[in-house]
Amino acid sequence: MHDELNNLAAAIQATPKYRHLTPDLIRRLGERELAVRGNFKEAVKATKNKLHQVAGAYQESKINYDRALQQLRELADDAAAFRHTCTQLLRLHTSTAERLPILDDFYRTSLADLPPIHKVLDLACGLNPLTIPWMPFGPDTEYVAYDVYTDMMTFLAEFMALAGVRGRAEPRDLLAHPPTEPADLVLLLKTLPCLEQTDKHAAATILDAIQAPYILVSFPAQSLGGRDKGMVSHYSDRFLALMQERAWPVQTFTFTTEIAFLVKRET
Repeated sequence: MHDELNNLAAAIQATPKYRHLTPDLIRRLGERELAVRGNFKEAVKATKNKLHQVAGAYQESKINYDRALQQLRELADDAAAFRHTCTQLLRLHTSTAERLPILDDFYRTSLADLPPIHKVLDLACGLNPLTIPWMPFGPDTEYVAYDVYTDMMTFLAEFMALAGVRGRAEPRDLLAHPPTEPADLVLLLKTLPCLEQTDKHAAATILDAIQAPYILVSFPAQSLGGRDKGMVSHYSDRFLALMQERAWPVQTFTFTTEIAFLVKRET
């Protein structure tokens, strides 16, 4: 089984679409598929399908991170042009592209009542750290971002340095390594539905592992294909049931493309 898993991981990482995915995610999903599939080729195909659902579907085309960094470097001294370039880059990732119409209000509204934030964790972040210029944090706030793409995390680490943000960006499979480092605020923006594609208990696992007094959780108002499908009520009901079980107070914010919940995590 160990050799077969190594071979499966190597086969998937030889594919350009999945070359930059963290090996932990590939191996976690591949191990499960090898255990239930009839043969190696079926397991590889099934693992690729699952990787597409949880990661690949949100990034339809390859992003030229070197060119993006060059553009940002050239505009580092022009705040308005820098922000404009960030918005152009945010369009390249489905999840953050959907947030653009509400970006001016999203953080200002949902985070308005928080005490000073000294450390933020952005989990399964995608390109969301590019929205830091819109966030109501001071220059001393530490920002830590995790996602499953190694090349994206390298890009975001360099972006933070250019933007004068104190922090880091690292590849991480959240279910293989749940986040337990202390923070003041955790961002779980449209993250839980993706994680539950690979583990139906993912939401509870992540929420219980978090060590922060505040969590901003959000869900998409519609599917990637643009259909409602009753998603808002479905996600809201399931998430609020989890919060009720834990007796954690929740504020709800409804935007046109997203519904957000600010959780006060009782410890």
